[in-house]
Amino acid sequence: MSEPSLVNRRAVTIEWGDCDPAGIVFYPRYFAIFDACTAALFHAALGEPKIAWTKRFGIVGIPMVDTRGKFSVPSAYGDEVVIESRVTAFRRSSFDVQHHLLKADGALGVEGLETRVWTGRDPADPARIKAVAIPPEVIAAFG
Repeated sequence: MSEPSLVNRRAVTIEWGDCDPAGIVFYPRYFAIFDACTAALFHAALGEPKIAWTKRFGIVGIPMVDTRGKFSVPSAYGDEVVIESRVTAFRRSSFDVQHHLLKADGALGVEGLETRVWTGRDPADPARIKAVAIPPEVIAAFG
């Protein structure tokens, strides 16, 4: 299977609350920003917000099971950045998302990587969730 081609770009202004006492983005805030970018990527692919497509496909959500970041150039309060997000691989029930946070000059500030799982309720125990197959139409929506 070829790599999905859809890339979503989301402009973000770094807010005061994103920063630590040194005046740069506190690293966990990048993961919150990337989470919002994943939601925006799926919105772009599926044409509706997360609350709608989770209901449409009857799933609980797409929780992260692995995440990491490579921090190259810091961002500070007031910086205007663009995050480019793409799915790099789909498997039966999991997928990888890559985020590139680009500074105003185009420099790569942060690369974020996520592995997420398409999850539904466990029929044997509805209080639990379990991985379920990603529908072919979802994969197709990413090109």
